Amino acid sequence: MRVSSNRPITAVLVVCACLSTTIGWSQEAPYCGEEGAWIQILGAGGPELTDGNAGSSYLVWLDNHARLLVDIGPGSSTRFDEAGAVFEDLDAIALTHLHVDHSAGLPAFIKGSYFLNRDRPLTILGPDGNDEFPDTESFVRRMIGPNGAYPYLADFLTFKSSGGYKVRARNVPSTGRRRWARFGSQHFRLAAIPVHHSIVPAVAWRVEISDKIIVFTGDFSNQKSVIGKFGKNADALVVSHAIPETARGTVRDLHVTPTQIGQVAAQTNTRMLILGHRMNRTRGRESQSREAIEAHYDGPVIFANDLECWGL
Repeated sequence: MRVSSNRPITAVLVVCACLSTTIGWSQEAPYCGEEGAWIQILGAGGPELTDGNAGSSYLVWLDNHARLLVDIGPGSSTRFDEAGAVFEDLDAIALTHLHVDHSAGLPAFIKGSYFLNRDRPLTILGPDGNDEFPDTESFVRRMIGPNGAYPYLADFLTFKSSGGYKVRARNVPSTGRRRWARFGSQHFRLAAIPVHHSIVPAVAWRVEISDKIIVFTGDFSNQKSVIGKFGKNADALVVSHAIPETARGTVRDLHVTPTQIGQVAAQTNTRMLILGHRMNRTRGRESQSREAIEAHYDGPVIFANDLECWGL
């Protein structure tokens, strides 16, 4: 059954206005606006080498300041620079899970920040672990700790950091159905909830910033059916579009199909739906995906591309 979002038509107008500011982003720096909350796509791709996009990464802006990074896939540090973002402005980095295409940018950001003037701690939040995957605190130590892949960056984990600030990693529960909400800054509040991504510990993030709500599902198969309530009345729902409607087998234990995306979007009553993590198996099938989504959800559907910026 098709469900209307019953939200103001101005949401569509905002999307259209934002689109006009992002056309031609490859020729000049994108512009996200000087006021209000915005979502910028730093990486719209997945793990493939041939999709022409950076790995999954999103930047949340408030009043022309980049305040939150959600996922930091390969290439995201380059897109961060191209976006004109200032690393010192970031309050936190939130990871949905620790697959390479969502987390491999960490050492690039930390090393690159050595040449800047950040002087306050940076919190990195992400899921706890299991027998197959490390928890986020362990992941950060394995990357930049004294016995990690890049031990020369280990002092970033201390207050004696040569970079001028300390990295603080914190684990977030990735099992069960309870909502976690123990982090906030003067600019936003964060909440997380476990989602199913096969055996991979994973969480979705809800960002309450200004008077807006943004929900990043990350990669999930919706087996827990928690996003509908968790993302209720979101201004933007950002979902990974990694498999087509015809997908079969193990990938359906990892990702939602377009029909499921439409159902979840309708349940949340979101003002706009942004599809990231676009893979080659879904590219060229946008019409079919849109049709499956719009059978359930009638709000704006955006197929993300690197460096596009959307106002809320």
